[in-house]
Amino acid sequence: VQLQASGGGLVQAGGSLRLSCAASGRVVSVNTMNWFRQAPGKQREFVARVTRTGAQAYTDSVQGRFTISRDNAKNTVYLQMSTLKPEDTAVYYCNAEIYAFGGRWTEYWGQGTLVTVSS
Repeated sequence: VQLQASGGGLVQAGGSLRLSCAASGRVVSVNTMNWFRQAPGKQREFVARVTRTGAQAYTDSVQGRFTISRDNAKNTVYLQMSTLKPEDTAVYYCNAEIYAFGGRWTEYWGQGTLVTVSS
């Protein structure tokens, strides 16, 4: 089982990006899916989460600008980022608790995708 994140890149302030993260392998079920980010020189921080039933939560700094969603059939989580600011520059990581065939619930992290917002 692995999480594969994509969609990062360079964007000007005020612009938009959409991140994706797909779980693949012998996946039976995926619980809450999360996005975290880590800016240069800072600790990793929570950005947003979405439960299997679609309930969402956001950190205050992205509320109203970012939207998290998921496609349960594809085991994929998305992060639509709008009105981006230079302070959103970070490596973005997806995270999820996954139940794999023959296994148990295990927390997985994606490899990270870099988002750079220029002023």
